[in-house]
Amino acid sequence: MASVMLIGSSLQAQNDDVLVKITPDIPWLYVTHLGQKVKIGRIQDTTNRLTDDYTKTSRACPPFCIHPTKVNDKIKTIAEVEMAHFLKNRVNSGKGVVIDARLKSWYELETIPSAVNIPYTVMDSGTKNTAEKVFRLLGMKTGKDGKWDFSKAKELAVFDNGVWCDQSRRLIDGLLKYGYPAQKIVYYRDGFQGWKLLGLTTVVQKENVK
Repeated sequence: MASVMLIGSSLQAQNDDVLVKITPDIPWLYVTHLGQKVKIGRIQDTTNRLTDDYTKTSRACPPFCIHPTKVNDKIKTIAEVEMAHFLKNRVNSGKGVVIDARLKSWYELETIPSAVNIPYTVMDSGTKNTAEKVFRLLGMKTGKDGKWDFSKAKELAVFDNGVWCDQSRRLIDGLLKYGYPAQKIVYYRDGFQGWKLLGLTTVVQKENVK
């Protein structure tokens, strides 16, 4: 099992000592990532600055163009507060899953706690058989008549690198193409760059050796 290193959490803070909360009523929350309990909070140092690749303001467009707020007319777009509630209420209850649509190498370096990796390429070029395997992992069942039953399938919150990245859209297009219910999918548009910009906890599963 990969080791998990926390970045950006305030594990030392007590209930009354949280200077930077997620929302007024959510100072932090807990999720499980790779079998370990992870506390999601925000960096308490109000002078903190990003120093990695996510500090970039510009990337060549195309391909890294700014994408619309809505990835699909049928898909709800969410931001960080909604993501926090999704983690707290849907993921922790077993009804939801956060999907990192980026390539495996990016997921292994750093991701949002509890996220599982379904690279956009899996659905981008996948067949119906591929979709069926993915959907079964997400809780889909097959009825006696052979039809796919999504009634117990997980709710999904999909993210990628940020507003300049189209990997979420491509994964979501593939999910919808093979019949995953749109009402069970939400799109976290700000993505990993937005998550880090707000100093929210991330997990590092593999050191970046250059």
